Amino acid sequence: MRTNIHFIVNPIAGKGKNELSTALLETFFLKTEFSISIKKTEFVLHATALTKASIEEGADIIVACGGDGTINEVASCLVNTPVILGILPMGSGNGLASNLKIPKNLKKALSIIKNQNVIVIDTATINNEPFFSNTGVGFDAHVISDFEENTSRQLFSYVKSTLRTLKKYHYKNVVELKYNGTTELISPFLLFVSNSNEMGYKMSLTPRASLQDGLLDIVIVPELSNFKLFLFTLLFLFKKHHWLKEVEFKQLTSLEIKSKDNTILKVQKDGEFFIPKDPRIEIAIHPKNLNVCVL
Repeated sequence: MRTNIHFIVNPIAGKGKNELSTALLETFFLKTEFSISIKKTEFVLHATALTKASIEEGADIIVACGGDGTINEVASCLVNTPVILGILPMGSGNGLASNLKIPKNLKKALSIIKNQNVIVIDTATINNEPFFSNTGVGFDAHVISDFEENTSRQLFSYVKSTLRTLKKYHYKNVVELKYNGTTELISPFLLFVSNSNEMGYKMSLTPRASLQDGLLDIVIVPELSNFKLFLFTLLFLFKKHHWLKEVEFKQLTSLEIKSKDNTILKVQKDGEFFIPKDPRIEIAIHPKNLNVCVL
């Protein structure tokens, strides 16, 4: 019986112009052993619709070909199913792919899918919406909001968005954080929740995080002086931000975040801007419920 593999391609991810030809795939996946289908996204959330259709069509492996946003759409449909997620990293950051050691080299990434070496990873939810790499409230969400107003999805665009956000960002919201039966009030510059150890571009706020430990890694950065903020940024670039005593790290299975004045908080989810429908944000880990092709 042939393995049925569907490729969901986001043509405009990363630098854009992503192409995946049947001729190339057939050099990897022999017709006698594999059945191949290529689908291209045309609008936001189209990858979700295409993935659901592929599940109905009996796909054994569904390959997300794009960045973390495309992967989020495809993987969200595969949680708690026997269908295997494959990844061809074609985005700008590619945080999850990098964490799973899936290379950007197309032929090497296709070989991983062909070999079908599968592991089961943890996933997480924010207000029941799945995420796989990370989510954040505060500075990173505002950076993503600025970034999405740009047409160019490159590292330099992230840098420009970060600098613009630093100039105008004055986070004064007090949020209520609940976890492990305790409640605390904080006014964070950054409140970052991660399932994986990489954000993309080989950068990490949570280098000790694991996709298979059943835990969320939390980073809380309070309001800082301009000097301390510069120091934090510098240390972060060298993965030494834990040296700054103001930065808190926690490992939790769930947490709840709510602004004290009940305003809706800005959030980023797997590098995409996300506005919750409710002032209360509930984040939880779901151990080992997604099958993924890895090296």
